[in-house]
Amino acid sequence: MAPAEPRAQRPEVEAQGAAPGRRPATARERRTDVLVPLGTFVVGLGLLLGLPPLDAADPDSVVPAGAYPAVSSGPWLVLALGLLVQSAVLLAARRAPRATLVAVSVVPVLAAVAPTTLHGLLLLPVVVAVVLAVLRVPLARLWPALVAAAALVIVAEGSVLYSAYGAGRAGVGIGISRSLGQGFLQAFGTVGLPVLIALVVRSRREVRAARTAEATAVDREEDARIDAAVSRERAAMARELHDIAAHHLSGIALMSAVIDRQIDTDPERAHEGVRQVREQSTAVLEDLRRLVGLLRDDSPAERAVETVAGIVDLVERARFRSDVRLDVLPGTTGAPATAGPAAPRPLGDGVGPLAQLAAYRTVQEALANAALHAPGSPCTVTMDDRADDHLTIRVENGPATVPALGSTPAGGNGLRGMRERAELVGASLQVGPTDTGGWTVSLRLGREALPTPAPQAATAHPGTTTEGPR
Repeated sequence: MAPAEPRAQRPEVEAQGAAPGRRPATARERRTDVLVPLGTFVVGLGLLLGLPPLDAADPDSVVPAGAYPAVSSGPWLVLALGLLVQSAVLLAARRAPRATLVAVSVVPVLAAVAPTTLHGLLLLPVVVAVVLAVLRVPLARLWPALVAAAALVIVAEGSVLYSAYGAGRAGVGIGISRSLGQGFLQAFGTVGLPVLIALVVRSRREVRAARTAEATAVDREEDARIDAAVSRERAAMARELHDIAAHHLSGIALMSAVIDRQIDTDPERAHEGVRQVREQSTAVLEDLRRLVGLLRDDSPAERAVETVAGIVDLVERARFRSDVRLDVLPGTTGAPATAGPAAPRPLGDGVGPLAQLAAYRTVQEALANAALHAPGSPCTVTMDDRADDHLTIRVENGPATVPALGSTPAGGNGLRGMRERAELVGASLQVGPTDTGGWTVSLRLGREALPTPAPQAATAHPGTTTEGPR
């Protein structure tokens, strides 16, 4: 994953030394770079001081008395100085892990000139250097330094075993073979086992980093989904608010302008217009109250879902402020010939509720736009429900006969809302000017189900009557 990739590349950058793009060490890492060498020196010096007394107190000890170097003697000082040098070299393990590993492994070879029983203590810093190098450098780039460190350990331990433990007394060939065998075992324990342990630790660290990156990616994806859902809800609320406000408030603005002209010349018509303004204001408040109720969790919202059949009432209300005509072409149920003429089926039969709401809002917005941009012009709403697979609604108005009141600077949201609603329900929307200078809005809605078939009419048998009881 992307977050884990820089982590995997970091050891390569550190292995190159002072690279220009190397990530600077944090305060915690710098503290660790000091504590690890210091702890190594303290542990090594403690073993150098404590092993001889502990071994002397053991009655079953196989090491003869006097085999350990005395404190402050020449061999003892060589070991202490070697531990100090190795610990100091470990301070550069982060900047140059491969060079540090080789340098730490050279010290046991140099200290072999004064071989002692405790010479193996110099391998402790080598183990630490191996672990630090494997954790920070890919194994493909580290293997030459590991091979060099193993060879130096074989040489150092083989030399000490040959001279200090008398391996060469049985003969040169036998002594060399024994020394090399022991050196290989020491190299495996000093280099091989730490490499395996460090690889296990490194793999677990990478798995943990991958899991963390995966969890972070999941969180980001969830946040993105939440943001997308919030954006969709905000767009839906914006459409609802625009549809409510545009329809009612545009009518209020137009009727207010008419009242202003009629208040002196025709008071009766002016009073009627004021009552219509009041009705429109009450309607917009009720719609806004329903919308707020939908958004609140502490109170249930009672909201009537607008349908295609409600367009008839919508057009009736729109006639109070402009010349609006309604032309309904209903479909038929296809009744059998024996049952008499076909009966008209319900408007929008088979059209889903979301599609019917989109149709209602589209007609509402089209009527508001016609009243705002083409005042005084006739407007025709045609609902063609004759086809069995779709419903077509068309709103067409002529050119303005009086100067328009103008539009707000934030215009264009109505058409955008129409298109969004049409796309949401899979409908086809066409808007544009007409040849006569007017404007047309055409919406085609597909049916989710076939229209309801007509019920079979009861056939009267001879000798019976359909007259009910008296």
